[in-house]
Amino acid sequence: MRLRLALVGCLSFAIAVLLAGCGAKAQSDPSAGAPPPAQVVHEGNENLFTVEHPEQFPVAAAEARVAAPELNVTGVVSADVSRNVPVISLASGRVVDIRARLGDQVVKDQILLRVQSSDIASALADYRHSTADETLAHAQLDRAQTLFDRGATAAKDLEVAQDTDTKAKVDVETAQERLKVLGADLNNPVPVVDIRAPISGVIVEQNVTNAGGVKTLDNSPNLFTISDLSSIWVLCDVYENNLSSVHIGEFADVRLNAYPDRVFKGRISNIGPVLDPNTRTAKVRLEMANTGMMRLGMFVTATFHGQTRQRRAVVPATAILHLHDRDWVYVPAGNNAFRRVEVTGGDMLPNNMQEILAGLEPGQPVVRNALVLQNAAEQ
Repeated sequence: MRLRLALVGCLSFAIAVLLAGCGAKAQSDPSAGAPPPAQVVHEGNENLFTVEHPEQFPVAAAEARVAAPELNVTGVVSADVSRNVPVISLASGRVVDIRARLGDQVVKDQILLRVQSSDIASALADYRHSTADETLAHAQLDRAQTLFDRGATAAKDLEVAQDTDTKAKVDVETAQERLKVLGADLNNPVPVVDIRAPISGVIVEQNVTNAGGVKTLDNSPNLFTISDLSSIWVLCDVYENNLSSVHIGEFADVRLNAYPDRVFKGRISNIGPVLDPNTRTAKVRLEMANTGMMRLGMFVTATFHGQTRQRRAVVPATAILHLHDRDWVYVPAGNNAFRRVEVTGGDMLPNNMQEILAGLEPGQPVVRNALVLQNAAEQ
Protein backbone atom coordinates (compact mmCIF):
# COMPACT_ATOMS: atom_id res chain seq x y z
CA MET A 1 0.00 0.00 0.00
CA ARG A 2 2.81 2.37 0.86
CA LEU A 3 4.57 1.46 -2.40
CA ARG A 4 1.44 2.31 -4.40
CA LEU A 5 1.12 5.69 -2.70
CA ALA A 6 4.80 6.45 -3.43
CA LEU A 7 4.35 5.64 -7.13
CA VAL A 8 1.29 7.85 -7.37
CA GLY A 9 3.16 10.72 -5.73
CA CYS A 10 6.12 10.44 -8.10
CA LEU A 11 3.84 10.36 -11.12
CA SER A 12 2.00 13.47 -9.94
CA PHE A 13 5.28 15.30 -9.38
CA ALA A 14 6.51 14.42 -12.91
CA ILE A 15 3.25 15.64 -14.49
CA ALA A 16 3.49 18.90 -12.55
CA VAL A 17 7.10 19.48 -13.66
CA LEU A 18 6.18 18.76 -17.29
CA LEU A 19 3.25 21.20 -17.22
CA ALA A 20 5.41 23.87 -15.61
CA GLY A 21 8.07 23.48 -18.32
CA CYS A 22 5.51 23.79 -21.08
CA GLY A 23 4.12 26.91 -19.48
CA ALA A 24 7.56 28.46 -19.19
CA LYS A 25 8.30 27.70 -22.83
CA ALA A 26 5.05 29.28 -23.89
CA GLN A 27 5.86 32.43 -21.91
CA SER A 28 9.48 32.71 -23.25
CA ASP A 29 8.67 32.11 -26.93
CA PRO A 30 9.96 35.27 -28.70
CA SER A 31 7.80 34.66 -31.72
CA ALA A 32 4.65 35.09 -29.73
CA GLY A 33 4.83 38.93 -30.00
CA ALA A 34 6.54 39.17 -33.47
CA PRO A 35 4.69 40.96 -36.30
CA PRO A 36 3.07 38.74 -38.87
CA PRO A 37 5.20 37.96 -41.93
CA ALA A 38 4.75 40.32 -44.85
CA GLN A 39 2.50 39.03 -47.54
CA VAL A 40 3.63 40.19 -51.00
CA VAL A 41 1.26 39.77 -53.92
CA HIS A 42 2.45 40.08 -57.51
CA GLU A 43 0.26 42.20 -59.73
CA GLY A 44 -0.06 41.83 -63.48
CA ASN A 45 3.06 43.99 -63.89
CA GLU A 46 6.18 42.02 -62.92
CA ASN A 47 7.67 45.18 -61.38
CA LEU A 48 4.63 46.03 -59.22
CA PHE A 49 4.09 44.37 -55.82
CA THR A 50 1.28 44.75 -53.28
CA VAL A 51 2.24 44.38 -49.61
CA GLU A 52 -0.15 43.71 -46.69
CA HIS A 53 2.13 45.39 -44.14
CA PRO A 54 4.06 48.15 -45.98
CA GLU A 55 5.23 49.61 -42.65
CA GLN A 56 7.75 46.76 -42.48
CA PHE A 57 9.65 48.36 -45.39
CA PRO A 58 10.70 51.89 -44.32
CA VAL A 59 11.37 54.43 -47.03
CA ALA A 60 13.75 57.37 -47.34
CA ALA A 61 13.67 60.41 -49.60
CA ALA A 62 16.46 60.66 -52.17
CA GLU A 63 18.82 63.52 -51.36
CA ALA A 64 20.19 66.00 -53.90
CA ARG A 65 23.86 66.35 -54.79
CA VAL A 66 25.22 69.01 -57.13
CA ALA A 67 28.61 68.16 -58.60
CA ALA A 68 30.46 67.93 -61.88
CA PRO A 69 30.31 64.48 -63.48
CA GLU A 70 33.42 62.32 -63.29
CA LEU A 71 34.74 59.63 -65.61
CA ASN A 72 37.21 57.06 -64.28
CA VAL A 73 39.34 55.13 -66.78
CA THR A 74 42.48 53.04 -66.65
CA GLY A 75 45.77 53.79 -68.35
CA VAL A 76 49.47 53.04 -68.46
CA VAL A 77 52.59 55.18 -68.14
CA SER A 78 54.47 55.45 -71.44
CA ALA A 79 57.49 57.33 -72.72
CA ASP A 80 57.09 60.51 -74.69
CA VAL A 81 58.13 59.31 -78.15
CA SER A 82 59.44 62.76 -79.03
CA ARG A 83 61.94 62.34 -76.17
CA ASN A 84 63.15 58.90 -77.30
CA VAL A 85 66.50 59.27 -79.06
CA PRO A 86 68.31 56.32 -80.69
CA VAL A 87 72.07 55.86 -80.29
CA ILE A 88 73.69 54.74 -83.56
CA SER A 89 77.12 54.35 -85.07
CA LEU A 90 77.80 55.23 -88.69
CA ALA A 91 81.08 53.33 -88.47
CA SER A 92 80.85 49.55 -88.51
CA GLY A 93 83.29 47.44 -86.54
CA ARG A 94 83.75 45.64 -83.23
CA VAL A 95 82.92 46.89 -79.74
CA VAL A 96 86.11 47.10 -77.66
CA ASP A 97 84.68 48.81 -74.59
CA ILE A 98 81.13 49.27 -73.31
CA ARG A 99 80.48 51.70 -70.50
CA ALA A 100 76.68 51.79 -70.11
CA ARG A 101 73.92 49.28 -69.46
CA LEU A 102 70.17 49.02 -69.80
CA GLY A 103 68.45 51.17 -67.17
CA ASP A 104 71.44 53.44 -66.52
CA GLN A 105 70.97 57.17 -66.10
CA VAL A 106 73.32 58.95 -68.52
CA VAL A 107 74.15 62.56 -69.33
CA LYS A 108 74.68 64.20 -72.70
CA ASP A 109 78.07 63.51 -74.34
CA GLN A 110 78.84 60.66 -71.93
CA ILE A 111 80.82 57.86 -73.61
CA LEU A 112 78.58 54.81 -73.95
CA LEU A 113 80.90 52.49 -75.90
CA ARG A 114 84.00 52.44 -78.12
CA VAL A 115 84.10 50.81 -81.55
CA GLN A 116 87.20 49.73 -83.47
CA SER A 117 86.33 50.37 -87.11
CA SER A 118 87.94 49.69 -90.46
CA ASP A 119 85.78 52.50 -91.83
CA ILE A 120 87.67 54.95 -89.63
CA ALA A 121 91.00 53.50 -90.74
CA SER A 122 90.04 53.90 -94.38
CA ALA A 123 88.79 57.45 -93.83
CA LEU A 124 92.02 58.37 -92.02
CA ALA A 125 94.07 57.03 -94.95
CA ASP A 126 92.02 59.09 -97.39
CA TYR A 127 92.50 62.14 -95.21
CA ARG A 128 96.28 61.69 -95.14
CA HIS A 129 96.38 61.19 -98.92
CA SER A 130 94.32 64.28 -99.60
CA THR A 131 96.44 66.31 -97.21
CA ALA A 132 99.63 65.25 -99.03
CA ASP A 133 98.06 66.02 -102.41
CA GLU A 134 96.95 69.43 -101.16
CA THR A 135 100.48 70.22 -99.97
CA LEU A 136 101.96 69.22 -103.35
CA ALA A 137 99.31 71.17 -105.29
CA HIS A 138 99.95 74.28 -103.22
CA ALA A 139 103.73 74.07 -103.85
CA GLN A 140 103.13 73.64 -107.58
CA LEU A 141 100.84 76.67 -107.58
CA ASP A 142 103.50 78.81 -105.90
CA ARG A 143 106.10 77.68 -108.49
CA ALA A 144 103.75 78.37 -111.40
CA GLN A 145 102.91 81.79 -110.01
CA THR A 146 106.62 82.69 -109.76
CA LEU A 147 107.33 81.52 -113.30
CA PHE A 148 104.31 83.38 -114.64
CA ASP A 149 105.35 86.58 -112.90
CA ARG A 150 108.79 86.32 -114.59
CA GLY A 151 107.24 85.51 -117.97
CA ALA A 152 108.70 82.00 -118.02
CA THR A 153 105.37 80.17 -118.37
CA ALA A 154 102.04 80.61 -120.09
CA ALA A 155 98.84 81.73 -118.35
CA LYS A 156 97.21 78.38 -119.03
CA ASP A 157 99.86 76.59 -116.97
CA LEU A 158 99.11 78.90 -114.02
CA GLU A 159 95.37 78.22 -114.38
CA VAL A 160 95.97 74.47 -114.33
CA ALA A 161 98.03 74.81 -111.15
CA GLN A 162 95.31 76.93 -109.54
CA ASP A 163 92.62 74.38 -110.45
CA THR A 164 94.69 71.51 -109.08
CA ASP A 165 95.23 73.37 -105.80
CA THR A 166 91.52 74.14 -105.46
CA LYS A 167 90.53 70.50 -106.05
CA ALA A 168 93.14 69.33 -103.54
CA LYS A 169 91.62 71.60 -100.88
CA VAL A 170 88.15 70.23 -101.66
CA ASP A 171 89.44 66.65 -101.22
CA VAL A 172 90.91 67.58 -97.83
CA GLU A 173 87.63 69.16 -96.66
CA THR A 174 85.66 66.13 -97.88
CA ALA A 175 87.94 63.73 -96.00
CA GLN A 176 87.59 65.85 -92.86
CA GLU A 177 83.80 65.86 -93.08
CA ARG A 178 83.73 62.09 -93.56
CA LEU A 179 85.80 61.60 -90.41
CA LYS A 180 83.47 63.90 -88.48
CA VAL A 181 80.40 62.01 -89.68
CA LEU A 182 81.93 58.70 -88.64
CA GLY A 183 82.73 60.18 -85.24
CA ALA A 184 86.53 60.19 -85.47
CA ASP A 185 88.65 62.76 -83.68
CA LEU A 186 91.11 64.59 -85.96
CA ASN A 187 93.21 65.49 -82.95
CA ASN A 188 93.54 61.81 -82.09
CA PRO A 189 93.69 59.98 -85.44
CA VAL A 190 93.16 56.36 -84.32
CA PRO A 191 90.75 53.77 -85.82
CA VAL A 192 88.63 53.72 -82.62
CA VAL A 193 85.51 55.87 -82.36
CA ASP A 194 83.74 56.93 -79.13
CA ILE A 195 79.93 56.64 -79.23
CA ARG A 196 78.47 59.31 -76.96
CA ALA A 197 75.01 59.94 -75.52
CA PRO A 198 73.09 62.45 -77.67
CA ILE A 199 70.86 63.53 -74.73
CA SER A 200 70.56 63.07 -70.99
CA GLY A 201 68.11 60.41 -69.85
CA VAL A 202 67.61 56.72 -69.10
CA ILE A 203 68.69 53.86 -71.35
CA VAL A 204 65.43 52.04 -72.11
CA GLU A 205 66.76 49.75 -74.86
CA GLN A 206 70.10 48.01 -75.42
CA ASN A 207 71.01 45.88 -78.44
CA VAL A 208 74.79 45.65 -78.09
CA THR A 209 77.21 43.82 -75.78
CA ASN A 210 80.93 43.94 -75.19
CA ALA A 211 82.96 42.47 -78.09
CA GLY A 212 79.83 42.51 -80.24
CA GLY A 213 79.74 43.61 -83.83
CA VAL A 214 78.36 46.93 -85.05
CA LYS A 215 76.96 46.78 -88.59
CA THR A 216 75.78 49.40 -91.03
CA LEU A 217 72.47 51.17 -90.49
CA ASP A 218 70.52 49.24 -93.11
CA ASN A 219 70.63 45.93 -91.22
CA SER A 220 71.41 46.81 -87.63
CA PRO A 221 69.10 47.90 -84.77
CA ASN A 222 69.84 50.86 -82.54
CA LEU A 223 72.75 50.30 -80.20
CA PHE A 224 70.86 52.03 -77.40
CA THR A 225 67.69 54.04 -77.00
CA ILE A 226 67.78 56.88 -74.48
CA SER A 227 64.54 58.33 -73.14
CA ASP A 228 64.17 61.63 -71.34
CA LEU A 229 61.69 60.69 -68.61
CA SER A 230 61.38 64.15 -67.10
CA SER A 231 58.08 64.35 -68.98
CA ILE A 232 55.97 61.27 -69.72
CA TRP A 233 52.70 60.23 -71.34
CA VAL A 234 49.75 58.43 -69.78
CA LEU A 235 47.74 56.54 -72.40
CA CYS A 236 44.14 55.87 -71.32
CA ASP A 237 41.41 53.76 -72.92
CA VAL A 238 38.10 55.66 -73.13
CA TYR A 239 34.96 53.92 -74.39
CA GLU A 240 33.16 55.33 -77.37
CA ASN A 241 30.08 56.45 -75.42
CA ASN A 242 32.28 58.38 -72.93
CA LEU A 243 34.33 60.39 -75.43
CA SER A 244 32.05 63.40 -74.97
CA SER A 245 33.42 63.72 -71.43
CA VAL A 246 37.02 64.38 -72.50
CA HIS A 247 38.35 67.46 -74.29
CA ILE A 248 41.82 68.49 -75.42
CA GLY A 249 43.43 70.95 -73.05
CA GLU A 250 41.52 69.86 -69.94
CA PHE A 251 43.22 68.33 -66.91
CA ALA A 252 42.65 64.95 -65.28
CA ASP A 253 43.55 63.50 -61.88
CA VAL A 254 46.01 60.62 -62.17
CA ARG A 255 46.53 58.03 -59.43
CA LEU A 256 49.22 55.39 -59.64
CA ASN A 257 48.29 51.90 -58.50
CA ALA A 258 51.63 51.81 -56.68
CA TYR A 259 50.89 55.08 -54.82
CA PRO A 260 47.07 55.31 -54.55
CA ASP A 261 47.20 58.17 -52.02
CA ARG A 262 49.08 60.53 -54.37
CA VAL A 263 47.17 62.57 -56.96
CA PHE A 264 48.93 63.99 -60.04
CA LYS A 265 47.68 66.33 -62.74
CA GLY A 266 47.84 65.48 -66.43
CA ARG A 267 46.76 67.58 -69.42
CA ILE A 268 44.86 66.00 -72.32
CA SER A 269 47.02 66.57 -75.39
CA ASN A 270 45.49 64.14 -77.88
CA ILE A 271 42.38 62.03 -78.44
CA GLY A 272 42.95 59.13 -80.81
CA PRO A 273 41.15 59.55 -84.14
CA VAL A 274 40.73 55.77 -84.58
CA LEU A 275 38.81 53.42 -82.28
CA ASP A 276 40.02 49.96 -81.38
CA PRO A 277 37.56 47.71 -83.28
CA ASN A 278 37.70 45.02 -80.58
CA THR A 279 37.19 47.11 -77.43
CA ARG A 280 35.50 50.16 -78.98
CA THR A 281 37.87 52.46 -77.12
CA ALA A 282 40.01 55.41 -78.14
CA LYS A 283 43.46 56.25 -76.83
CA VAL A 284 43.48 59.48 -74.84
CA ARG A 285 46.94 60.88 -74.17
CA LEU A 286 47.83 62.81 -71.05
CA GLU A 287 51.08 64.76 -70.79
CA MET A 288 52.56 65.36 -67.37
CA ALA A 289 55.82 66.03 -65.57
CA ASN A 290 57.52 63.06 -63.94
CA THR A 291 58.31 63.60 -60.29
CA GLY A 292 60.57 60.55 -60.30
CA MET A 293 57.90 58.18 -58.99
CA MET A 294 56.54 57.20 -62.39
CA ARG A 295 58.07 54.27 -64.21
CA LEU A 296 57.29 53.08 -67.70
CA GLY A 297 54.56 50.45 -67.76
CA MET A 298 52.91 51.46 -64.46
CA PHE A 299 49.11 51.15 -64.34
CA VAL A 300 47.14 54.25 -63.40
CA THR A 301 43.57 55.41 -62.87
CA ALA A 302 42.66 58.71 -64.50
CA THR A 303 39.64 60.79 -63.48
CA PHE A 304 38.22 63.26 -66.00
CA HIS A 305 36.07 66.06 -64.60
CA GLY A 306 33.14 67.48 -66.53
CA GLN A 307 32.77 71.23 -66.91
CA THR A 308 29.01 71.40 -66.24
CA ARG A 309 27.74 70.74 -62.72
CA GLN A 310 24.74 68.41 -62.52
CA ARG A 311 22.07 67.78 -59.88
CA ARG A 312 21.63 64.11 -59.09
CA ALA A 313 19.88 61.92 -56.54
CA VAL A 314 21.70 60.24 -53.67
CA VAL A 315 20.21 57.27 -51.77
CA PRO A 316 21.44 54.75 -49.19
CA ALA A 317 23.53 52.08 -50.86
CA THR A 318 21.16 49.42 -49.46
CA ALA A 319 18.30 50.98 -51.46
CA ILE A 320 19.89 49.85 -54.73
CA LEU A 321 19.34 46.26 -55.83
CA HIS A 322 21.70 44.76 -58.40
CA LEU A 323 19.67 42.19 -60.33
CA HIS A 324 20.32 40.66 -63.75
CA ASP A 325 23.24 43.05 -64.39
CA ARG A 326 21.00 46.04 -63.74
CA ASP A 327 20.40 48.42 -60.84
CA TRP A 328 16.91 48.78 -59.35
CA VAL A 329 15.16 50.67 -56.55
CA TYR A 330 11.69 50.22 -55.03
CA VAL A 331 9.45 53.30 -54.86
CA PRO A 332 6.01 53.54 -53.20
CA ALA A 333 3.18 53.28 -55.75
CA GLY A 334 0.22 53.92 -53.42
CA ASN A 335 -2.41 51.51 -52.05
CA ASN A 336 0.22 49.43 -50.19
CA ALA A 337 2.12 48.81 -53.43
CA PHE A 338 5.75 49.24 -54.44
CA ARG A 339 7.12 49.61 -57.95
CA ARG A 340 10.56 48.36 -59.01
CA VAL A 341 12.29 51.05 -61.08
CA GLU A 342 15.49 50.61 -63.07
CA VAL A 343 18.21 53.17 -62.33
CA THR A 344 21.86 53.76 -63.20
CA GLY A 345 24.08 53.56 -60.14
CA GLY A 346 27.01 55.95 -59.75
CA ASP A 347 29.92 56.42 -57.38
CA MET A 348 29.92 55.39 -53.75
CA LEU A 349 29.86 58.34 -51.33
CA PRO A 350 30.67 58.68 -47.63
CA ASN A 351 28.25 57.37 -44.98
CA ASN A 352 27.30 54.38 -47.17
CA MET A 353 25.47 56.53 -49.72
CA GLN A 354 25.46 56.05 -53.48
CA GLU A 355 24.83 58.41 -56.36
CA ILE A 356 22.08 57.75 -58.93
CA LEU A 357 23.04 58.86 -62.43
CA ALA A 358 19.65 58.28 -64.07
CA GLY A 359 16.21 56.89 -63.29
CA LEU A 360 15.47 58.73 -60.03
CA GLU A 361 15.00 62.39 -59.12
CA PRO A 362 15.99 64.03 -55.83
CA GLY A 363 13.15 64.01 -53.32
CA GLN A 364 11.56 60.75 -54.53
CA PRO A 365 11.02 58.17 -51.77
CA VAL A 366 12.69 54.76 -52.04
CA VAL A 367 12.69 51.64 -49.88
CA ARG A 368 15.76 51.78 -47.63
CA ASN A 369 16.56 48.09 -47.97
CA ALA A 370 15.63 46.82 -51.41
CA LEU A 371 17.04 43.35 -50.78
CA VAL A 372 14.59 42.68 -47.93
CA LEU A 373 11.61 43.55 -50.12
CA GLN A 374 13.02 41.49 -52.99
CA ASN A 375 13.46 38.45 -50.73
CA ALA A 376 9.88 38.83 -49.46
CA ALA A 377 8.61 39.03 -53.05
CA GLU A 378 10.41 35.82 -54.00
CA GLN A 379 8.94 33.78 -51.15
